[in-house]
Amino acid sequence: MLRIGITGGIGSGKSVVCRLFQVLGAPVYDADQRAKWIMGHDPALRAELERAFGPATFDEAGALNRIHLAKVAFNDPARLARLNALVHPHVGRDFEHWAETQQQLGHAYLLKEAALLFESGAYRQLDRIITVLAPLPVRQARVLLRDPHRTAADILAIVGKQLSEEEKLRRADYVLHNDGRQLLIPQVLRLDAEFRQAAAGGQ
Repeated sequence: MLRIGITGGIGSGKSVVCRLFQVLGAPVYDADQRAKWIMGHDPALRAELERAFGPATFDEAGALNRIHLAKVAFNDPARLARLNALVHPHVGRDFEHWAETQQQLGHAYLLKEAALLFESGAYRQLDRIITVLAPLPVRQARVLLRDPHRTAADILAIVGKQLSEEEKLRRADYVLHNDGRQLLIPQVLRLDAEFRQAAAGGQ
């Protein structure tokens, strides 16, 4: 079973691409959503987060206090690196358990979607990498429409914390263009066929 990573900058359309692959029968692991769940439910990680970022990391009901965590970590590079160093290993182990289940179910390939696929080191768990590409103005417009609470400056700040598009392209095995001018579905269909053929051939 092939393990395919899928990444791209904010607003590039990773989730849209993943939904297309899911329609074709491929299971998708959303690393960002799973990370949020694990942060709230894994006892070991909860203890690590509380030690690193204080008792306010969780509210009185025991739920993750995202506002506090964003305030203390996201604008401090050292603390953000610490947060990622705590969370990513737990997500990596969670992905391994999930991938084993998918293999037992007989899937030809699976996808792991992650914004920080390279930055987290998660690419090492994968056989091939897809980068979803779209011009920055298109990405900004999409995010502003999707997330009315964000500003253009917020988006640029997020972009600045992510690996550059040039580096993502350099490391990618495949590039999907989601710029609104090239049809996305035929690109996904071609990759689906290639992955199934490679899995069948043991490549």
